[in-house]
Amino acid sequence: MSIRPRPGDEVPELTARMARASNPGGTTAMWVRDRLDGLWRDEDFADWYPRDGRRGLSPAQLATVSVLQFLLGLSDRDAAEAVRCRIDFKYALGLELDDPGFHHSVLGDFRDRVLEGGRTDRLLDLVLARLKEAGLVRERTTQRTDSTHVLASIRDLTRLELVTEAVRAALEDLARTADHTLDGLVEEDWGRRYGRPVRLGKNPTRPKTRIATTGEDARRLLEHLSRHHPGLLGRPQVQVLRQVLVQNYYWDPAGRLRWRDDADADGPGLPPSADRIVSPYDPTARYARRGQVTRWTGFLAHVTETCSDDGPNVITDVATMSATSADTEVLPGIHTRLESRSLRPDQHLVDGGYTSLPHLEQAEREHRITLVGPLPGNPTRQHRRGDQLLRQHRGQRRHERRGRLHWRLQHHQRGQRHRHPGAHPPDPRPTRGRPATRTRPDRRRGLRGRGRGPRARRR
Repeated sequence: MSIRPRPGDEVPELTARMARASNPGGTTAMWVRDRLDGLWRDEDFADWYPRDGRRGLSPAQLATVSVLQFLLGLSDRDAAEAVRCRIDFKYALGLELDDPGFHHSVLGDFRDRVLEGGRTDRLLDLVLARLKEAGLVRERTTQRTDSTHVLASIRDLTRLELVTEAVRAALEDLARTADHTLDGLVEEDWGRRYGRPVRLGKNPTRPKTRIATTGEDARRLLEHLSRHHPGLLGRPQVQVLRQVLVQNYYWDPAGRLRWRDDADADGPGLPPSADRIVSPYDPTARYARRGQVTRWTGFLAHVTETCSDDGPNVITDVATMSATSADTEVLPGIHTRLESRSLRPDQHLVDGGYTSLPHLEQAEREHRITLVGPLPGNPTRQHRRGDQLLRQHRGQRRHERRGRLHWRLQHHQRGQRHRHPGAHPPDPRPTRGRPATRTRPDRRRGLRGRGRGPRARRR
């Protein structure tokens, strides 16, 4: 498939007239066309396609459709239908009203091509250059960075399901590419164990037997390839199987496979989460946990955007890292990329996960960027002990205040007045020698003593 530039980038007259008549206020797609004059051009994708071959669709149009698809939350089918039926989409892409559009599977193929060789950063650079020319983003403003978790498109697997799926994925890969390598190895029982996706659950039947059988099958497969077909050991699925086998099994001194378990004090235990594969179909995904609530399997995305009061919020950088990585690892790379795009901020707002004294000093020295954010707490033992005592003291004071309030409300409802047990005790000093306090006279008793009560009238 080759690429050839379109003859013209102007919107057809009939398409423009119909779009203006049907949408006088404009839409998001029309705004992209009017304000930005298109985000890309076909010449920007010239090195993505070979020079010869059948002419393909315009990559600039497919990239614009992908952006509109994200902005409007459309699926591939809905986006392809919008290109075929909606006038504002035809206006944004510069198409005739009778243009039939394309099949929805083209968008998936285009995304696969974008993911090759760091092309996503190049597309973002082109978009930011267009936005900078339009005056929507500029240098030396205020920007902020925050992270969010990204879920991997995989199924949650138990450890036994992971090993079984790794064996099945390796067998499927070898059967497609070099099926002769499985001669003399695969038996009838293997078809029953690995012929379909495994779903065992957390409490499978005969778990110890399954663990031993699956580990032995994986060992036999790797030894067979190493002995007869060593060139196939570099296949991606075979490498994943080897890593999954090592992270879930170990060899005891007698040369037997043993199941790794953290509860076993004599065994080597499980590897850390940062090195542990959770799916054979996405070996880069990791399981991570933040706090007591957030748990996910996938990645961590760090998004940087402008946040000035005199302009729109524009994303200036996106960094995807491992889910187990620390936020501080990504900060120097963000500053370097922003400086290469001529979008270096004056102030960079971050949360406490990004800040530290070395990073504050590095950002100011190397990039002239003021990093603004709360510093992390003191991790020393004395500081933690002091914080613990302070929290205990505050909790005790809070408990006492709540107890006193409950006591007062309870006895107020009963019409009684008592001293709270947690209140200050009475003065233990003797009353003799102490100055007498003036008490308030009882008005009711005084009135009766003056002859105004019923007893005084009887007298």
